[in-house]
Amino acid sequence: MGEHARPVGPEITLARPARAIGRQPRDRWLTYSIIPSTFDFYWQPPAYAFDPAQATKLLAEAGYPSGFDAGEYYLDVAYANVQEAIANYLQQIGIRSKLRPLERAAHWASYGDKKYKNLAYTASGAFGNAATRLETFVVAGGTYVYGSYPDIDSLFKDQAAELDRKKREALLHKIQQLVYDKTMVIPVWELAFINGQGPRVQESGLGLIPGHAYSAPYEDVKLKAK
Repeated sequence: MGEHARPVGPEITLARPARAIGRQPRDRWLTYSIIPSTFDFYWQPPAYAFDPAQATKLLAEAGYPSGFDAGEYYLDVAYANVQEAIANYLQQIGIRSKLRPLERAAHWASYGDKKYKNLAYTASGAFGNAATRLETFVVAGGTYVYGSYPDIDSLFKDQAAELDRKKREALLHKIQQLVYDKTMVIPVWELAFINGQGPRVQESGLGLIPGHAYSAPYEDVKLKAK
């Protein structure tokens, strides 16, 4: 690393074409956030550009004119194909990594135990709101948080004590904007499925629970009477 090297989050966002990576067997939403768009207090970030030339230029300015070795890239083996695509795009601008796929339980145990360095894939299917997602992945003390920023931690404490919904929403939007501006994470997609229903289905249950990709609740699924 160069003497004046700085973090390279912005370069990674420019090197990674979200739309191309999103072309997988399932449908995905490109929201550019780690907060699901259906969550309360969600803030919509601007879209990231895909500009490898600019990414390479910024890497050189950051002190990495020849790129650098990023070490191991830890991931859940179930998503190895996606992470391989990301690693390939990063390599094109000089960020070299070695995929380290692990069985799902082992991956999440190691991640939560803070055993990872370099790069790691993360995801969540937990319900909640913007505050609960930030608490787990962004704010100091979170299960999967390896480092945080004092300004974000302070704002998070403020929102937790705020009783006025509009003021709390403004604080949570500010936190999400800071996460985006600091490039703390590199969002890939918001998972969704392509679903269909047959002519005999009266109520599929799809979409009854916002953000839930399956038919639910099962008690509400109905067939048409013959």
